[in-house]
Amino acid sequence: MREPIEWLDDGTLGGSPHSPRFGDRYRGEFGGLDQSRDVFLKGCGLPAAWGNAPRWCILETGFGLGLNFFVAWQAWKADPLRPRLLHFVSTEAFPASAEDVLRGALSHPELLPLAEQLQSQLWGLLPGFHRLAFEGGQVLLTLCIGDAKAMLREHRFQADSVYLDGFSPQLNPGIWDIHTLKAVARCCRRGTRVATWTVARSVRDALAQCGFVMMKTPGTPPKRDKLQGSFDPTWEPKKAHARAASSPLGAARPAASCVVIGSGLAGAAVAASLARRGWQVVVLDAGATPAAGASGLPAGALVPHVSSDDSLLSRLSRGGIRAMLQQAGTLLQAGRDWNPTGVLEHCVEHARKLPAAWLQKPTQEHEQDLTAAASDWTRPATTEQLAHCGLPPDAPALWHVRAGWIKPASLVQAWLATPGVEWRGDAAVEQLVRQEEWWQLLDAAGRELARAELVVLAAGYGSQALAEAAGLIGSRELALQAIRGQASWATHAPGTVAALPDFPVNGHGSLIPAMPLSDGSGAFAWVSGSSYERDNPRIEIRAADEQENFRKLKRLLPAAAGHLAAQFEGGKVNAWAGVRCATPSRLPSLGPLDQPNLWVCSGMGSRGLTFAALCGELLAAELHAEPLPIEQRLADALRPQYVGSRSPLKIQEI
Repeated sequence: MREPIEWLDDGTLGGSPHSPRFGDRYRGEFGGLDQSRDVFLKGCGLPAAWGNAPRWCILETGFGLGLNFFVAWQAWKADPLRPRLLHFVSTEAFPASAEDVLRGALSHPELLPLAEQLQSQLWGLLPGFHRLAFEGGQVLLTLCIGDAKAMLREHRFQADSVYLDGFSPQLNPGIWDIHTLKAVARCCRRGTRVATWTVARSVRDALAQCGFVMMKTPGTPPKRDKLQGSFDPTWEPKKAHARAASSPLGAARPAASCVVIGSGLAGAAVAASLARRGWQVVVLDAGATPAAGASGLPAGALVPHVSSDDSLLSRLSRGGIRAMLQQAGTLLQAGRDWNPTGVLEHCVEHARKLPAAWLQKPTQEHEQDLTAAASDWTRPATTEQLAHCGLPPDAPALWHVRAGWIKPASLVQAWLATPGVEWRGDAAVEQLVRQEEWWQLLDAAGRELARAELVVLAAGYGSQALAEAAGLIGSRELALQAIRGQASWATHAPGTVAALPDFPVNGHGSLIPAMPLSDGSGAFAWVSGSSYERDNPRIEIRAADEQENFRKLKRLLPAAAGHLAAQFEGGKVNAWAGVRCATPSRLPSLGPLDQPNLWVCSGMGSRGLTFAALCGELLAAELHAEPLPIEQRLADALRPQYVGSRSPLKIQEI
């Protein structure tokens, strides 16, 4: 069930939204546009304050129907001196539906195009962070779904502007109490501008205790007054956020030069994310073409992980899927390079259970109803979907709504085409030499391939040897494992396209039933696999692996295997092999290493399509001390793992 909203007739198109839960209106009279501009935008000195800044971060308590976000976004679009990157971070305990957000914008036609863009991404808002990207990734909205105090504790960035919004302090005191405002103060630097519509004495007193210096100013009618001020405590704040202080380049340092080693999904994603922030990035690869390694798989399935306890991997996979869907939708051609068809997961080994909270109504008034948001992600497969796959109605299966297939090489090429990225092939790095303020990268003959202030190792299993070449030896050996895999594929024989499902099926093995070939012939191919062999870094084609893939397919989809049997048994199936890279935790390895300005982004295993876009954005955000696209403790679980170190702990409910 979506959060209920009552629409009251106030003479405006769409009406005035009212919350039955809190007994209060979502905004001021007559649409609230003037109040949003006067109280928040003008109250924080915007847009003048952000002029020519490389990035600007606005923190808001209470997203509501998104009016303040639309106003900030509109002002950013209209400003020729706008920052390269606008972050808008907002908490919301009970998110409104996409339909209600759009209806809320009907009173202001100038905001409607923005609301329509938001509506298309406003789905699946389960508890936690959700990063939504607009304007080619230059406007980033981070929706933090849950109790404001808990969500704010997951941040380590410093806001430039703070919007204190929400229902009346008398009706929703929790978002205005001193504990919430202390959490807000943690996200402020000295001088951060703050604005709010309420002048309640309790709020003013709490703000003063937290180090905010506020003053009353004339309000927007019918409000007599409003508050604006800044964070300027009489004491010295204890921390200048640990993450910002430990960042190798520092939050205030402008974008510089970077070399990324490896042009698979991980390396290309990192390069694109840094280039969007103004970096000049050189991508070096030992191969003659991009995506020459594990990312050269003809096509792969993009599927979230689910678990009954909504594990760390499950949460991270949803963040990765959302990021990848946004990137693919912007950069790739649907039907040719990718297709968000949805994916059926046939649980042939053991039935996967969805979290109980996804399937039942809340018992407490303060709890969010998760059923609608969860069904945007994953739900039990229907009998019709099972029958379409030739499976019995009682087959244990799930339907992943936000899923599909992607050609990894097409995505890599699109990322490498980002302005500011230069790709160089046949460039095998053998030595990394640290100079005073930069790294020098040399080939086997000692010739310089490139130099830069920052180096990111994204060469899959090869990242381990590169880390050693950079001086990481002994007990600090990166814990990376080579996983050899072989997939089977073939051009469709007459009649086989129509005989297979319209969507990919995964489980123990997988089948992508139909993807167009890239040769322009108009022919379609299927892809099945793949094998999974640990500790084998050799790329070789084996007949035994082809038979293993066929055995998996017969168990996964007996009907489909029957239709493809002639190709398997007649030797008309092609093979592709590659070496993936995994970690002991089966999570990516992302973060700084024990050398200045040396980072790693690797270890994505068979989930490169799930994690690459997210990891690229996460690395760039951490370098600049920006708001993260996922909760801090999820990001901490991705820290580089070393031989003999402990794996990340299980994440508790938030």
